[in-house]
Amino acid sequence: MNRLAGQNHGFPLGSTVQSQTKGIWMWCMPHPTKPEHTLVLLDTEGLGDVEKSDPKNDLWIFALGVLLSSTFIYNSMNTINHDSLEKLHYVTELTELIRAKSSPNPDGIKNSTEFVSFFPDFVWVVRDFMLELKFNGEEITSDDYLENALKLIPGYNPRVQASNSARECIRCFFPNRKCFVFDRPTHDRELLQKLETISEDQLDLKFREGTKAFVSYIFNYAKIKTLKEGIKVTGNGLGILVTTYVDAINSGAVPCLDDAVTTLAQRENSVAVQKAADHYSEQMAQRLRLPTDTLQELLDVHAACEKEAMAVFMEHSFKDENQQFLKKLVELIGEAKVLFLLKNEEASDEYCQEELNRLLKDLMDNISTFSVPGGHRIYMDKREKIEHDYWQVPRKGVKAREVFQSFLQSQAIIESSILQADTALTAGQKAIAGTGKCLLKEAAEKEQELLRQKQKEQQEYMEAQEKRNKENLEQLRRKLEQDREQLIKDHNIMLEKKLKEQKALLEEGFKKKAEEMGGEIQQMKLSIEDMKKNSGSIFDTIVREVASFIFSPISMIEKGIRSLF
Repeated sequence: MNRLAGQNHGFPLGSTVQSQTKGIWMWCMPHPTKPEHTLVLLDTEGLGDVEKSDPKNDLWIFALGVLLSSTFIYNSMNTINHDSLEKLHYVTELTELIRAKSSPNPDGIKNSTEFVSFFPDFVWVVRDFMLELKFNGEEITSDDYLENALKLIPGYNPRVQASNSARECIRCFFPNRKCFVFDRPTHDRELLQKLETISEDQLDLKFREGTKAFVSYIFNYAKIKTLKEGIKVTGNGLGILVTTYVDAINSGAVPCLDDAVTTLAQRENSVAVQKAADHYSEQMAQRLRLPTDTLQELLDVHAACEKEAMAVFMEHSFKDENQQFLKKLVELIGEAKVLFLLKNEEASDEYCQEELNRLLKDLMDNISTFSVPGGHRIYMDKREKIEHDYWQVPRKGVKAREVFQSFLQSQAIIESSILQADTALTAGQKAIAGTGKCLLKEAAEKEQELLRQKQKEQQEYMEAQEKRNKENLEQLRRKLEQDREQLIKDHNIMLEKKLKEQKALLEEGFKKKAEEMGGEIQQMKLSIEDMKKNSGSIFDTIVREVASFIFSPISMIEKGIRSLF
């Protein structure tokens, strides 16, 4: 383990008869070859320690190692023989220590598919290996050495059956297997007792070559820890799994993957919702320049940010039963959008008021100058100039017409006073009165224009929302399709492994055992075909459910938005 960490020390090696490692030790470090990945090394206490008071402790340590790792490294000394396989008897009890589903699986090894889907790859490391890798006079690889050791022994007596049990379990539960053999680090007895302090060149050359090949394999081929259906485990997720499994063991129960995944999904999906909602709010705040010139400008930014937020959620969520977390995200984004709409209106209103006040200053400062014959005409000329200048101001935003309409209404009393004060009651009086009627008509027309503008914006908003909802549903459909393809791919890989194992049993002369695998293989084929055939109807059902809360009828959020217009 220290070689993987690139250190001579870290995990205690121990040079005495007393065991050093107790329980499971963890070392996390940036992955040396995969950016943005973390290499998590788990070192367990040795199996069969005579100092242990409870022998079952070894069983749980072994089970936890299998549950938490993506590559399970088992090391033994000298050779792979009957004794070393006997020490691996824990593997024969895995189906009693771990459940794949909430309901117990009575078939054990005969139905190992569920376990294979989330069990790690298996690497057997033989330390202090002093033999030649030859079989029947021919050179073989370390992998061949392992596979030969795992071949079943013919015979039906209890001793043979017991000997074959561990072999069969390793072959069934760990179809991806690899073997490495290491020479002794050094033949100097004194140096062996201080391996943590000696330099690299003091180690035996063959040992260095062997460990280098081992480290290279782990760095390049060890997979990301995944659960059933390709669920990738994050650092936070690993912590949740550890807590869930250990709590189950301490309570006297058996760790169940389905229960652990459900707990993990609840917590990780909650985090995914918040991450996506935060992304939406942060991006909206960064990209929006308030006030926006039009409502559509804000809706375009919203559409882009919502799409990104949905992608964030899809990337980090899994097993969202009944789409409850997606519903929550839709609600949060809707609420945040309402706030941005309100802020946009407030910014527009404030800016328009400031610009109007600036343009009105000269008019209001000289209001008394209009109380003269012909003053009304002068006042109207100035007001028309203000209106012209106001509409030339850029980016007034969505409240521009409403603010100006309020301005016209506020000027009605002032205009009436000026009109009454205009003492030019000559022949032009009727013309002035006519002007007043025209102004009233103009105000009414502007009111109607404002109403039409609001209706247009409301229609644009609803059309844009419907378009975005359809895009979000398509995004969900793509994720479901990707998940389905990954699931089918994983099942096909497991099927290939089963077929390979069945073929090996036939070649080794174990026809009956090969035939016993036939039922499981057939069930896997039917399951794959079922996934291919029924995926469309399943997708449609899920999409309809999501559409029902996105579109139907009009959410409270949508009602709130409508009230803004």
